[in-house]
Amino acid sequence: MSVNHLRRLVLGLIATAPLSGLIACGYRMRGVVDLPFKVIAITGNPSPPLRADLQTAILTGTDLKVAINPKDADLILDISNEVNGREILAYNSNGQISAYRLTIRVMFRAYENAGGDIIPDSEIYTTRDLDFSNTTVLAADVQQQQFLTFMRKDLAVQILRRISAAAKNPQAKSF
Repeated sequence: MSVNHLRRLVLGLIATAPLSGLIACGYRMRGVVDLPFKVIAITGNPSPPLRADLQTAILTGTDLKVAINPKDADLILDISNEVNGREILAYNSNGQISAYRLTIRVMFRAYENAGGDIIPDSEIYTTRDLDFSNTTVLAADVQQQQFLTFMRKDLAVQILRRISAAAKNPQAKSF
């Protein structure tokens, strides 16, 4: 065995030791959601970005498959409404807007194909504060779009976690 081969082996063991310790204790990466279903369908009126974020969260963070036809799914996630909002949060000493609060509200329901509710009509929302300056309007628009993207991704994972919690504990279905 050469010195370089032995050095690589030792470095590999040192690098993987913490990871194997985390796996042994049951650690799971954030975003991984355990759902007792096999196929999910997303229905209703989600915006295309929210639908894409939900599908990405489902396909990367669960063992579920996404069905196009609700008849092929054993869990149906119905997005009844999605509202994006922006309200003025603060003014500077010149009376110009200096901060906004961004909000996204999603009304949804999750139910089994047989008709039983997993989560009755519910609402989930997230807010984020955004500093604003009239001198950097274009940068603020880009930052606002980035914030909205992160907020939608977070909501998608939160919706899946709520479904997981409600499916595991049927007595606590109301949130």
